[in-house]
Amino acid sequence: MEYIQAKTIVTKTKSTQWFGTDYNMNIYKGCSHGCIYCDSRSECYRVENFDRVRAKKDALRIIRDELRRKVKTGVIGTGAMSDPYNPFEKELLLTRHALELINAFTFGVAIATKSDLITRDIDILSDIKQHSPVIVKMTVTTYDDDLCRKIEPNVAESGKRFSAIKDLSDHGIFTGILLMPVLPFLEDNEENILNIVRLARKNGARFIYPAFGVTLRQNQRHHYYKKLDELFPGLKDKYIKKYGYAYSCTSPKVKALWTVFKAECEKLGVLYKMQDIIRAYTMGYGDRQLSFFK
Repeated sequence: MEYIQAKTIVTKTKSTQWFGTDYNMNIYKGCSHGCIYCDSRSECYRVENFDRVRAKKDALRIIRDELRRKVKTGVIGTGAMSDPYNPFEKELLLTRHALELINAFTFGVAIATKSDLITRDIDILSDIKQHSPVIVKMTVTTYDDDLCRKIEPNVAESGKRFSAIKDLSDHGIFTGILLMPVLPFLEDNEENILNIVRLARKNGARFIYPAFGVTLRQNQRHHYYKKLDELFPGLKDKYIKKYGYAYSCTSPKVKALWTVFKAECEKLGVLYKMQDIIRAYTMGYGDRQLSFFK
């Protein structure tokens, strides 16, 4: 493992509108999941050699000192730029020990991941839940494991992620799905969306937050198109014809998909609006759930 210097790790968010997070935390840099669409490859994030995972030197000491100095506790989000449960985490335990610090300093946590390794830390998440909000956002873009292996080759298949959702939910952890991106011409079909919603409900997911499309820019677009040529010959041409060099590539079926998605979520009692999700997982923790909307 290569270690890189870091002056700070726990930083204040500009807004709490994204799942009610007050702070961001990234212990690792880069990602080995190999997802063909990842926006974090974009040049604007300045992550060189994105497919190589590096850890921040003295991360736990830095996190401890920063949490100790915080005047106000809150929810710490992690997983936005680099999955906190990459394969190296199994041995390094940096995310696990960071959660122990979050627990000790009575902060909450919001975790985004694609890895079933998160179930290893149910014990600590359960402890944090005793005093602060906890939410797990498992990214799932397709119910089909065969398609998953193509577009997300080095991470737990969708079926294993659904099993992880069930394990977390069975232990009382507020868990749901980030349904994003939904790749146009590959995943933006009614069968995929309905199956994800139904499997989510079956496995105890409390919410699904979707984005019916994908963002493409800079070298990320180049990488994505290269992978489309390798895996789905001819599909790149459909993208170019439909979107040109647009950043936001919304599914041509977005209105129909929203209608189907919303109806199925409401039928099965699955949350899908951001404010409802935030209120639900912060409920019972004083007036926190109200402060997010001031």
